[in-house]
Amino acid sequence: MADILDILDIEQPSASEITKDSIIHGDKNKKKYVTAKAVRRPEGMHREVFALLYNDNKELPPLLPTDTGKAYKQNKAKLGMRKVRKWAWAPFTNPARKDNAVFYHWKRAADEAKEYPFAQFNKQVSIPSYSESEYNQYLKSEDWSQAETDHLMDLCQRFDLRFIIIHDRWDKAAFRDRSVEDLKERYYNICAILSKVKTNPWSNTVTMVNGEKRVYHYDADHERKRKEQLKRLFERTQEQIDEEQMLLTEVKKIEARKRERERKTQDLQKLISRADSGGNNIIQTNINDAANTLTSASSIARRHDRKLHKKKISSQQRPVRAVEAVTVEWAGIKFPEARGTGVWLRSQRMKLPPGIGQRKTKALEQELRLMSIDIAPTPTEAICKHFNELRSDLALVLDLKNALASCEFELQALRHQYEALNPGKTLTIPPSLCNTNTDGESKPVGEIIDVVGSPSTLNNTI
Repeated sequence: MADILDILDIEQPSASEITKDSIIHGDKNKKKYVTAKAVRRPEGMHREVFALLYNDNKELPPLLPTDTGKAYKQNKAKLGMRKVRKWAWAPFTNPARKDNAVFYHWKRAADEAKEYPFAQFNKQVSIPSYSESEYNQYLKSEDWSQAETDHLMDLCQRFDLRFIIIHDRWDKAAFRDRSVEDLKERYYNICAILSKVKTNPWSNTVTMVNGEKRVYHYDADHERKRKEQLKRLFERTQEQIDEEQMLLTEVKKIEARKRERERKTQDLQKLISRADSGGNNIIQTNINDAANTLTSASSIARRHDRKLHKKKISSQQRPVRAVEAVTVEWAGIKFPEARGTGVWLRSQRMKLPPGIGQRKTKALEQELRLMSIDIAPTPTEAICKHFNELRSDLALVLDLKNALASCEFELQALRHQYEALNPGKTLTIPPSLCNTNTDGESKPVGEIIDVVGSPSTLNNTI
């Protein structure tokens, strides 16, 4: 190493100073401190349980509680040359006690005699008092005698308005049995009357708001009703609890069906608005009739479901509620327009907007292939215009097909429900409501919608 330093002209470090300690202990190796490897806690074992088994030094847990381990902060003894303050075993009295009991505790000899500090937590409830004339003038009652009232106020003073204890200690042998609500009502009525007569209000019943006295009013009737309802709630049987849960589940199902019907109605109204903007009034009328027919049939099926669940099938049929028209504007496919400065390609006008889903895009491409039309034609001015209009019309046709398929599915479901509710009877759908001709050929979308007709068609059929 020294030769390399000489070749590179690097200054060599100076040799350490030779001392007596280096000569004597120079050949001994330095002591290495090996840190104990921490034991990993097994998976699933709580930290507190693992701490009882092992510690950092892998020692056995102590049999008795010890405090020899490392803590967050070590307490250091403050040693000085001053003298230690003297402590004395001194007597003291508690002002909260009325029996003049004397107790002893340790305190510093230099401290002056002070009042027992914990006496400040002894809070006493201020109970109103009244004279004989005040009772005869203001507090006299037909339901309560003066002896009962005096007994009540004495118990309130002794037990600090703990009315459950007051009710338990009530002298039932000398007086009529009273409920907790009766005791509270009598006490708070006395407080309200005396607060209006006297100038010094009581802190437990009267509060001052903006210089105005607010008296606490106790509603005994409401408290009795509340306890009665709570008692009924606690005394429910398991059958009643199960019935309540079943009703809550049925309410959630009804709300879900309602949202689904509203969504389908809005979808059909969108198709109606789109067809109306294109000038096809016949399609609009028939789709509206189909929506009314579907909603009427669905409402009849829901009524039959409820009757079957309650095992009370009624022969009368409720009037069909008409569907309120929901005005929804159909925006259609809005193709993006080139905005901004600079050069842009005309083919950008044929690009589908981001709002069109991938499934609908694939369906449009499939329809274009069936019509032997190129998916990406030459983007001339006329081709861009007609190609966008064609795809917009194809999107409308696809929506109409989906709506038609949904209507057919609902009709089939209603037929099964009718046959389930009326065993032995079969609901015959006229050929005019089917999706195929008598020859087995599929009808066009417009002809199928024309066949559906008014809502009375399905009602008369059922």
